[in-house]
Amino acid sequence: MSIREIRLYGDPVLREATREVEVIDDGIRALVQDLLDTTHMEGRAGVAANQIGATWRVFSWHCDGEIGYVINPVVEERSGELREIGEGCLSVPDLWCETPRYEYCRVRGINLDGEEIVLEGTGLMAQILQHETDHLDGMVYLERLEKPRRREAMRELRETDWFLR
Repeated sequence: MSIREIRLYGDPVLREATREVEVIDDGIRALVQDLLDTTHMEGRAGVAANQIGATWRVFSWHCDGEIGYVINPVVEERSGELREIGEGCLSVPDLWCETPRYEYCRVRGINLDGEEIVLEGTGLMAQILQHETDHLDGMVYLERLEKPRRREAMRELRETDWFLR
């Protein structure tokens, strides 16, 4: 399979909610492998399907030396304290913002065999699960920021040389 190019903020595919996978076929298998290959690169914690231009509800993750994926993830629980955590995004290069995230998150979905899987965690894993499911819902982390910080982040974004105007 292959490492896929990451779509950048401003690309309309990042604002669209993804579609649930109804049939696991060779196309979905190839998408999962591409997500895993793309996530496996140094410094990457996760990649959602729409970040590589696909409109299916799938993401891959990389945390504490483990790498995996989930199809049709649904957040079942976010709990603990809502904390400001330093966060970045491959679709928003060179911008790092303190983003409100819950301490714990649990996601339920399926694997390529159609078997139910549950992903859960605290710390980085909780952050990944929340960040990637947000992507699949058509939301980029900047939308989670308080309005004053979001305005500042958007100003910083407009000053980059990659931002789609």
